[in-house]
Amino acid sequence: MELKKLTNVHLIDVGVALSTKEEVIWYLTEKLAQEGKLHSAEEFYQDVLKREALSPTGLEAGLAIPHGKSRAVKSASFAVAKLKKPIENWESIVEHNKVSLVFLLAIPEEEAGSTHIELLAELAKRLSHAEYRKRLQNCASAEELYDALDVGEKNENEMVPSAQTIVAVTACPAGIAHTYMAAEALQKAGQELGVTVYVEKQGANGIEDRHTDEQLQKADAVIFAADVAVKNEERFSHLPIYRTTVAAPLKDAKEVIQRALEAAKTKEKTEYKPQKRERQSETVSWKTEVKNSILTGISHIIPIIVAGGMILAFTVLVAQAFHLQQLYDTENSWLWMLRKLGGNMLGTLMIPVLSAYMAYAIADKPALGPGFAAGIAASMINSGFLGGMLGGFLAGYFMKLLKKQLPPKGAFSGFISFWVYPVVGSLVVGILMLFVIGKPVAGLNNLLLHWLDNLSGSNAIILGAILGIMVSFDLGGPVNKAAYTFCIGAMASGNFIPYAAFASVKMVSAFSVTAATLLFKRYFEEYEREVGKSTWILGLAGITEGAIPFMINDPIRVIPSLCIGSAVTGAIVTASHIGLNVPGAGIFSLFVLQGAPLWKAGMIWLGAALIGAFISMILLVVTRIHKLKKQQGLS
Repeated sequence: MELKKLTNVHLIDVGVALSTKEEVIWYLTEKLAQEGKLHSAEEFYQDVLKREALSPTGLEAGLAIPHGKSRAVKSASFAVAKLKKPIENWESIVEHNKVSLVFLLAIPEEEAGSTHIELLAELAKRLSHAEYRKRLQNCASAEELYDALDVGEKNENEMVPSAQTIVAVTACPAGIAHTYMAAEALQKAGQELGVTVYVEKQGANGIEDRHTDEQLQKADAVIFAADVAVKNEERFSHLPIYRTTVAAPLKDAKEVIQRALEAAKTKEKTEYKPQKRERQSETVSWKTEVKNSILTGISHIIPIIVAGGMILAFTVLVAQAFHLQQLYDTENSWLWMLRKLGGNMLGTLMIPVLSAYMAYAIADKPALGPGFAAGIAASMINSGFLGGMLGGFLAGYFMKLLKKQLPPKGAFSGFISFWVYPVVGSLVVGILMLFVIGKPVAGLNNLLLHWLDNLSGSNAIILGAILGIMVSFDLGGPVNKAAYTFCIGAMASGNFIPYAAFASVKMVSAFSVTAATLLFKRYFEEYEREVGKSTWILGLAGITEGAIPFMINDPIRVIPSLCIGSAVTGAIVTASHIGLNVPGAGIFSLFVLQGAPLWKAGMIWLGAALIGAFISMILLVVTRIHKLKKQQGLS
């Protein structure tokens, strides 16, 4: 974007003697009006002040970019004022910012989503470079500043080394929020550092923005920001690899990129061979491999659980709403068949898919067949979720050993890959599960079920509180997934109370964030209020990730606030012995609760979520007020 096209010398002034933000904005507004850029100076001025009330427009290093999207603007333009004396009390995102250079942006309302964003982004990008800022701040006249606006514009990226290229993969267990937010953070940080970053997202929709051969060949290093096994990892075997969690870029994406570049210095990349290269992935620790295996298995059963649960919930709702209980119980009726479809997705498919993809994460595609065999065997001997997980590990590590001892080479490579691996693997793993290892695990599963069935009083309250804390501790991360695994395992074993608590707690973070940002607007930034408007909808669907921006921005205050309310919710539900045998139904769980009359169970289940959300909301607001007062005291 050429900045000169959106301004002129008459819209720029150097050495302006003004002492307040309002005076500067009005001064530049009058300049825009005099140049015929506005229909009404007063209307535009009021629109800019409304925008100022939402969040700070002061940046850092003496800069401020007030702006207004208004019907009073004829055409997009901006005016600039270099102040004679800095304004020290201009609200800024960085404390103690003494504003001396002001850009006032005037954008027509119909261009709010295009020119507005483009101009803001271009200014922010250029002003982030010290050399560019210094050039403008040293200008002694309006003409000199005008001429300097686009000086070096084509070479601006050369202020930071730009010869380096990184490819990255982001992936989280659910494949929803973390995956895409981490990708965006890496791309933004790359732009700021002058590093080209191509991000492939391996999320709920499969692989998106898959890396091309050209990108892989040009790259200096690869970043795996993932909590699950990376798909087709062999594509990156020629590159130095930096592994981290999917949450790391959300906290400090620049550091992640810099660590990847450091890895590129210590380990040289090899020749990229798209057709011929062998899998040469980095050695992964046993703990990381186990964690990735579990999370990969869970990520693949989530769609099955949600779909099966919603189908099952639909059949129950139809039977109850239209008094079709007899049809619901009549074999081969349409309602009975839908019921069986949802039930089989949960009861028949879930554990084999879990085992298969846990094995896949350890030993790749050859482990899929033995993994499915292990899961089916686990279901046959009623070893439940624990048996399925054990089967996944057993199949994965057996196939990993078999691949090492009997690699597919020479004329028999096809026979080994397509016959020996699946047949031998499935047979050995199946025998071990059915006759050796599976039975003790089935006994352990029954002990766990017996323990859960006998939980009452303080023990049930403690269990519910712990589950509540785990659900909201990292909002969809590994701790949340550990709680999810426990609850699904308990459900698979016939105890439905833990999942009822889990489902109720999942609404707490979303409801509390929405309530806090709507009822106490003045304590939250504009972007937080915008996020809060839709977070409650995610909560109704049982999605906790909507509160992630708040947690990342202020984890020390937000995490305890959410966990305390969630602990109360979990304790209420488990103490009430309400059960839920339909996973993934979100707010529709209200109609399929067990353990009490439907109206009573629904009131307790939803009421517990609202009570927890109220507690978390109060804590969010109180801690935010304390934070703001502390900042004001320091300033």
